[in-house]
Amino acid sequence: MTDEIHEIPSATPDLQTELARRLQELVPEAIADGKVDVTKLTELLADDAADSNERFGLFWPGKKRALRAAQEPTTATLRPVKDQSKDWDTTKNVFIEGDNLEVLKILQKHYHGKVDLTRIRE
Repeated sequence: MTDEIHEIPSATPDLQTELARRLQELVPEAIADGKVDVTKLTELLADDAADSNERFGLFWPGKKRALRAAQEPTTATLRPVKDQSKDWDTTKNVFIEGDNLEVLKILQKHYHGKVDLTRIRE
């Protein structure tokens, strides 16, 4: 592994805005006044849309709020703590400590496909 430094954006992408932009590219007729028209999108998807009245899933109070929080961009950064990282000089394995949601947001974007193991300490 090299010691190259790669510039990383200071914030994760705003996934809601990115999703809306992609929807506008794919189905411009489902966008009205710069907002996604969910009813129109459902009509366009027709048979591909799930029937929300009958389906299995996990439901709990606050789930919608939690999903919105997961979509919010983060400005958190990862800094290696070499003395707590295992074999830093040879492997560059990184010990990561922080709020689960914030850390997962960073890992999702910048380390996708590069993490071999995630272990949560108690």
